[in-house]
Amino acid sequence: MARPEPATPVPELTNRDRARPISIMDLPPSELLPLPGGPARVEWRRSPRARRVSLRIRPHDGAIIVTLPPRAGRPAGLALLRTHAAWVSDRLAALPSAVPFEDGASVPVGGVGHLIRHVPGGRGGAWFEAGAIHVAGAPEFLRRRVHDLLRAEARRRLSALAAEKAALGGLQARRVTVKDTVSRWGSCSADGSLAFSWRLVMAPPFVQDYVAAHEVAHLRHMNHGPRFWALVRTLTPHMDAAVSWLHEEGQSLMRIG
Repeated sequence: MARPEPATPVPELTNRDRARPISIMDLPPSELLPLPGGPARVEWRRSPRARRVSLRIRPHDGAIIVTLPPRAGRPAGLALLRTHAAWVSDRLAALPSAVPFEDGASVPVGGVGHLIRHVPGGRGGAWFEAGAIHVAGAPEFLRRRVHDLLRAEARRRLSALAAEKAALGGLQARRVTVKDTVSRWGSCSADGSLAFSWRLVMAPPFVQDYVAAHEVAHLRHMNHGPRFWALVRTLTPHMDAAVSWLHEEGQSLMRIG
């Protein structure tokens, strides 16, 4: 599966830092906590599979996700945050600027900027016209309509690319869907279903081509071994350039919308 690459290692807390067993009911779902760079939103998660306390930054909204194993409490999470406060502040400061879906914003489609134009008296929801995204109706519906338009365009483009790559490799996907994922660009399930992040519609075509080829290759090889990568290279000429682009620019797509 294609995933955005983390910019830095994720801090973790070892067994000796864990607290007493605690109920998930004792944890607030989220809260604002003071950090050196200013207040930041922290979301608390509990995982029965986690072996240690860990934290990560969610790119699209800058939330700090603290994951706790069953026998760790909130104090252990706070201790990890205090220890790595500078790391967290640096990572938040390094996030690309957020680009909300609003009138006048420029949003890339296939790597090309499209200006959002609100047309209050227009009809038809949202549509592409002359290099812009036109959105009709009341302003409170604008964000959802732009999202729906881009998601539909992502489904159209990525379904066509997946079908093209599958035919090239003598393969067939069971179905293709688009999702609002923030931890991976695409995935292939054991039953042959492919899923892609709708945000890929904003990336240049060569990136979309690579991610489609990557997931189609998993229809034959459910691993990342040498034969898998050899197949990917036969399905797309853009692997190296696309991997580099996703590493350098991919996080910016998570900040749009």
